[in-house]
Amino acid sequence: MEAILLVGGKGSRLRPVTEHTPKPMVPTAGVPFLAHQLTRARAAGVDHVVLATSYLAEVFEPYFGDGASLGLRITYVHETEPLGTGGAIRNAARALTCDPGEPVLIFNGDILTGLDIAALVASHRAAGADVSLHLTRVEDPSAFGLVPTDADGRVLAFTEKPEHPDEIVTDQVNAGCYVFRRAVIDTIPDGRPVSVERETFPGLLASGAHLHGVVDETYWMDLGRPAALVQASADLVRGIVPSPAVPGPAGEYLVLPGAEVAAGAKLSGGTVVGAGARIAADAVVDGSIVLDGARIDQGAQVNASFIGAGAVIGSRTVLDSAVIGDRAEVGADNELVGGARVWCGSVIPDAAIRFSPNC
Repeated sequence: MEAILLVGGKGSRLRPVTEHTPKPMVPTAGVPFLAHQLTRARAAGVDHVVLATSYLAEVFEPYFGDGASLGLRITYVHETEPLGTGGAIRNAARALTCDPGEPVLIFNGDILTGLDIAALVASHRAAGADVSLHLTRVEDPSAFGLVPTDADGRVLAFTEKPEHPDEIVTDQVNAGCYVFRRAVIDTIPDGRPVSVERETFPGLLASGAHLHGVVDETYWMDLGRPAALVQASADLVRGIVPSPAVPGPAGEYLVLPGAEVAAGAKLSGGTVVGAGARIAADAVVDGSIVLDGARIDQGAQVNASFIGAGAVIGSRTVLDSAVIGDRAEVGADNELVGGARVWCGSVIPDAAIRFSPNC
């Protein structure tokens, strides 16, 4: 089976994490997030993946190569100008080799899910659908694409991010994983931006195509914001979402080779400590990502935060839901809470932020 992974987005909401790293390559539970998607796809029977790249496209192939180490064949297709979700799918499809009637999996590159991928494909085949969509239920659907279905799972309509309360007719939302019949992809206009959510799906529905919705309420997380990225990493480390790519057994923390954790330091909540990072005595790190070469000094308290590569967190510093960029320095006795973000700079004792022009 073949798949297309859409990995071209800029991840603007994740800055500064994505300043120099595309969102799917951000370390999550010890490896680039994309590694989790690729290994789960392989486990579901996918053997050829086409990566639809755009932003910082040059970083993917040096890491994953031809995919052989994952038991996959990976092809890279680059779009020089943003083509939207539908345009990216159409552009990447040139690298597919399957017959027109065969199913093709499509994944968004920023969704972590416990979905049974093989079951989605089986449901697609059983329904004889042109396109099948993974749907999930959310408490507040107003920020998502709404997809009501009938009792047999046939899609009735699409409302992409409703603007008015009376447009919210269901709590079922588009979860970002699809199965397309190969021939249907070829009906997407080529060479121009196309939104699969706003143009392709409504157009197919209007033409009488069979769109099938599969509601699956297992774990689902959109990694568009830092808090979600950190939470997803912690859930992978703890095994709440199983992934063959996690480089260690499930547990309260994951310490990568070369990291130093002093006696008396406390790690919990699915924390990841990257290679070469140092955690000092009496430091408390809960549910956080600490990237390679970072340093957390004595007595610091770090909760649900992202600490960039080579960053320094001073002694007795308190971080709660903070995002600290690569090589940033947060001085001793500071307190950053409520989603504070520091790019490559320093927080000095009066809490002013000083930026370095070389970062």
